[in-house]
This record gives sequence, structure tokens and C-alpha cells, in this order.
Amino acid sequence: MSQSQKTIIGEPLVINGRQLSLSRAVRAGDFIFLTGQVPMQDGQVMTSGSIEEQTRACLTSIRETLAEAGCGLEHIVKSMVWLKSREDFPGFDSVYAEYFPEGPPARSALVSDFLVDIRVEIECVAYHPQS
Repeated sequence: MSQSQKTIIGEPLVINGRQLSLSRAVRAGDFIFLTGQVPMQDGQVMTSGSIEEQTRACLTSIRETLAEAGCGLEHIVKSMVWLKSREDFPGFDSVYAEYFPEGPPARSALVSDFLVDIRVEIECVAYHPQS
């Protein structure tokens, strides 16, 4: 795929004042691939807050990034979720269901000790044909 077939979406990702070497999202044809979204508040990683608060922060960021690509949550076809603890799953899932009340995307979820200071990270793939 040539660079002309790939579009970077959004500003460079900056977390806690440091620019990361990844794109917020990339459009390739009719697909939009979002980098894993971590809970953010006022440009800082949320290292406190309930799983419900952190999940809402992630999904809000996903919605904003998709809006920059001209689509919305309804265009997500697949999501991948990392949780700090298996005990967080019910709280995460209840908030997730609020954002996807009908026809939710395919989803995988797993527990990872890679999440040191946060409780959830969500990565998505959306499908939105270019007009």
C-alpha cells in the first residue's frame, strides 16, 4: 500500500507531554484502524478512577477520533480490549453496552499486566466507505 492510499487521522498522540511514535488512527481504503485508546483527562493519563470512568474516557476518545475520520461508533466492526484485572470486566461491560446498545461490534477482551497505571485500553477497527 502506498502512502497515498493511507491517511493519518488526528494530531500526533501526546501522552503526559511526550509525543509517541504512533498515529492516533490510520485510514486504509474503507477501514479505519484506531490505536489502542487509554483513559485520558486533560491531556494526562488517568491513573485513578473507577473502571467505569476509565472506560467512558476511552470510548469518548474513540468517538472523537472517529468523528475526525467522518464516522462514528456505529461504524466499528471490531474492538480489542485489555483489562488490568478480570474483576473489572462487569464494570467495563456495563459501560461498553451503553455506547453500543444495539448491534455491538465483534470484540475480544483479555487481562494484561502490561497495563501498569491504567485499568483499560481499547483498540478498534471501523468500516466506513469513502464517498
